[in-house]
Amino acid sequence: MNGAQSMLDPGGPTARTLADLGWPLLLGFTATSAVMWALLAWLAWRRTGTFGVHAPVGTGGGMRWVFIGGIVVPGVVFAAAFVATVGVLARFPVQHHHDGDAEIRVTGRQWWWEVEYRPRANLPDRFTTANEIHIPVGRPVTIELVTADVIHSFWVPRLGGKVDLVPGMTNAIHLQASKPGVYEGACAEFCGLQHAKMRFQVVAQDPRDYQRWLEDQRRPALAAVGPQVERGERVFMRSACPMCHAVQGTEALATVGPNLTHFGSRRSIAAGWLPKDIATMHAWIMNAPALKPGTRMPALSQLSGQELHDLVSYLEALQ
Repeated sequence: MNGAQSMLDPGGPTARTLADLGWPLLLGFTATSAVMWALLAWLAWRRTGTFGVHAPVGTGGGMRWVFIGGIVVPGVVFAAAFVATVGVLARFPVQHHHDGDAEIRVTGRQWWWEVEYRPRANLPDRFTTANEIHIPVGRPVTIELVTADVIHSFWVPRLGGKVDLVPGMTNAIHLQASKPGVYEGACAEFCGLQHAKMRFQVVAQDPRDYQRWLEDQRRPALAAVGPQVERGERVFMRSACPMCHAVQGTEALATVGPNLTHFGSRRSIAAGWLPKDIATMHAWIMNAPALKPGTRMPALSQLSGQELHDLVSYLEALQ
């Protein structure tokens, strides 16, 4: 799944603050690099033995220029950049301990994201989904960040900075979007073979749409309706699927892999890396490691063509 991930195109107040720092730094260092490349080009193309002609008069062979251009100017520029950066970062401390009011808990796994919702008093029941994080527009949402295995790093460039998920530690981040949309995120810390394909999406919704989404998600999966979907449910239950996945309202209760209760409403598969179309789902179920080497989902190549088609129909019906 491809999408804009530039921190210089902010979609929320936190990212806006970071972009306000990033743009001057980017332009300043670009200008500095241009000057340095111009000087290097002049040095490479000047005629050998002519430095005496171009050397500044009365400067001790140009040492004053070396001191000013090589020490004073860079020192001032880097000091200013350092002070500005520290000032901005101090406004967004990583929370190692919090008061337990997080609405969402994200667990990083090799190589996908488990997302547990802890709605407020009007929706007390918890529910779990994967690789998509829904938030309401216009207010900050506190997200707990933990890892089930190695160090991961949670980063949504258009909404904020990076926060690491460290074994044995609970960190937190505040995300806020200014307008509805889908914001791409990714793991920003090398965590193994499929690190580059450990992605996710933050879906920012109007508060009323977000509330309706919460209410839909906390309900059990819809009962299988129609011959093909019913056959697909039987294929799901007698295969290896229930050993790893859960579907609320059925006998599938495992937590090894992503929760599939409302799989049909999701936008992608394979931790945000592959589109959720029929052909890709067929290929993923038949041999997931061939598409994403290292993934722990076993190949189900023993399924017949009809069984595979029925199973995909069942998964799509999980709305």
